[in-house]
Amino acid sequence: MMEIPEEEKLIAAARFIMMELESNKRLSDEAIKILEDLRVRLASLVKITETKDENEELSDIKRQFKSIQDKVMTWEVGQSMKWISRTNDEVKRLIKRLESFNPIKGSEEHELLRKANDVLQISMARIEEEFKHMLVHNRQNFEPAHLSFRSNDGDVLDDSSRFSFDDDSDDDSNIQREVISQGSEIYIMDPINPQIIPDLKHIASLMFDSNYNKECCQAFISVRKDALDDFLHVHMVEKMSIADILKMEWATMNFKIRNWTKALKIFVRIYLASEKLLCEQIFGQTELASSFCFFESSKDSILQLLNFAEAIAVGPHQPEKLPRMLNMYEVLVDLTPDIESLYPDDNGLYLKTEFHDVLMQVANCATSTFRDFKNAVRSNVSNVVFPSGGIHHLTRYVMNYILILSEYSNTLNYLLKDDGEGHDSSSLPDTSSAFDDDDSVKQNSCLAPTRLHFESLMSTLESNLEEKSRLYKEEALRHLFLMNNINYMVKKVKGSELRTVLGDGWIRKHKWKFEQYAMGFERSTWSPILNLLKVGIHEGNSDSLSKMVKERLLGFNTRFEEIYKSQTGWSVPDGQLCEDLRISMSVNVIQGYRTFFHRFHSIISVRYVKYSVDDLEKYLLDFFQGTSRSLPK
Repeated sequence: MMEIPEEEKLIAAARFIMMELESNKRLSDEAIKILEDLRVRLASLVKITETKDENEELSDIKRQFKSIQDKVMTWEVGQSMKWISRTNDEVKRLIKRLESFNPIKGSEEHELLRKANDVLQISMARIEEEFKHMLVHNRQNFEPAHLSFRSNDGDVLDDSSRFSFDDDSDDDSNIQREVISQGSEIYIMDPINPQIIPDLKHIASLMFDSNYNKECCQAFISVRKDALDDFLHVHMVEKMSIADILKMEWATMNFKIRNWTKALKIFVRIYLASEKLLCEQIFGQTELASSFCFFESSKDSILQLLNFAEAIAVGPHQPEKLPRMLNMYEVLVDLTPDIESLYPDDNGLYLKTEFHDVLMQVANCATSTFRDFKNAVRSNVSNVVFPSGGIHHLTRYVMNYILILSEYSNTLNYLLKDDGEGHDSSSLPDTSSAFDDDDSVKQNSCLAPTRLHFESLMSTLESNLEEKSRLYKEEALRHLFLMNNINYMVKKVKGSELRTVLGDGWIRKHKWKFEQYAMGFERSTWSPILNLLKVGIHEGNSDSLSKMVKERLLGFNTRFEEIYKSQTGWSVPDGQLCEDLRISMSVNVIQGYRTFFHRFHSIISVRYVKYSVDDLEKYLLDFFQGTSRSLPK
């Protein structure tokens, strides 16, 4: 038999002879038979040659498969991207060669194709492992030390206390609004070492090209979801059920709400914005995959934050919660455009809906809490007189409560605009009086909702104070009590943002009220005693006049001692007001006493003169100290 290279020439010659045989009819039957036999033998030779070629290619594929299989099975985490890419390409090319055989099920080629696909699956699993390894070990923590999301330490109540109108505290300066910076600033950080991003992107492309996009996305989501969970843990936002949150003491709840307001803003503006960019960098070739991965990795963290807000909103409407609820509402409103921008497509529709629903729940809770607070003020009754006639705890609490709420006047204007309770004419001051601002003589409906509701609330407080004043037996103490409390209200309004909200008309009206109570106090206290010092010279002869002067002087002494004993125990906490009252008393009482002695010194026996003018001036300084005293005998 000839060598293989010559066989090809022989085959070509045989084919030529066969063509001639078919076209030449003059050959003998014997020649045709010989040539036909040669054709058969040559055809058999061609088949043997083709089979031999296929066997050699299959052997080559087997050797290549073994080499690739060894590489994949010995694959270790941390291989170079070049090695990963080349190995993956080799597996895919091998599968393509085997598929070109169109192997029949059960054949050797078919079995080899099955094994090659298994190796591809293992290769993808190793690539997925490499993908996750790179995501985990190249993660970068971020501490926003250069940002300022600060809050003042002050609060409506001490963090450890529950709401109570009976708390006694003279420190009103600790009530400040939670300061949450507003704006649309976006701070981008690098969640992953930026040097590794190209490798991550390349791996994602390899997996997507091999139809392993689902596995790639799940790997990314699982790692990044843990990273975002870690953020919440660092910022002390824990996973808690609604029942657990509602069981919290106020101090704990207050602390967690303050953490929440700061954490949510940092989370959305920094972490989510950066996470979205990371998804776009890695899955940029497929916008749908980028959007899906971002939604799935961030979904649980967002829902955890929203669930906390929802739990607070569905809880009891405690008054101390209202400033915190307004903080939460403002942050949610401020972040609404960010959420819309971060989740623009259908993937984020669920989260956007949840975000909006929680926003509405917080808003409803805030308005209901304000309404309940007003009802609490109205229903705060007592059958026990407030000692010393000083500033009632209810007045302090309500005014300081309104003071902190005035910082949220724009927000409250929006939330209360459709709440008709603030337009209740029975509880509103007369806005058409001469004490109103010129531009406030309009109808109530034209005024800002916050002003209407604040006026209504303060009018309710005044009515409550008037009811409490009726518990005092002494008319003077009733006037002193109302004078103290109205003066406190006016000073709170004048020295704060409340002046802008309520206007100068409100201040003028209540200064007039205060002056009326002050006049009523002085009149009921000193008019009777000063009348004792008013004696006409024409009243009787000298003996009767002397007797009358003596009786009036003794009556003055007795009455002054009674007033001294009672009013040293009364209280005027405002230092300036206390000084003004003493000056007024000095002007009226001392002047009347001095005039009395000047007129009747010639007929007044020294043994009836118990107090000199200097004594009275000194004793008047003891008034309104809150501790009852008696004059020395």
